[in-house]
Amino acid sequence: MIVAFSISPTTADDTGSVSEAVAAAVRVVKESGLPYELNSMFTNVEGEWDEVMAVVKRAVDVVAAASPRVGLVLKADIRPGWEGQLTAKVERVHRLLDE
Repeated sequence: MIVAFSISPTTADDTGSVSEAVAAAVRVVKESGLPYELNSMFTNVEGEWDEVMAVVKRAVDVVAAASPRVGLVLKADIRPGWEGQLTAKVERVHRLLDE
């Protein structure tokens, strides 16, 4: 499965930035060893249901340690038996665009 998620703390630094909290959450994803991508709006992570959801929970917990309230947006592509889709889905679209 692929999960796209975004974690938003309710507190920010003096400039209004939440990048420190986001970096802490992404560090959890990176240390999980699961394939992931980071973009300006979401973190995408690929793996089995239990391992992906455990990573999301740990990432939320890290942000919650620094913020009294946390928002989570999560979208999942659940397709049993498929792996490597984090990049393969994008490659299929690029091949069609290059025709």
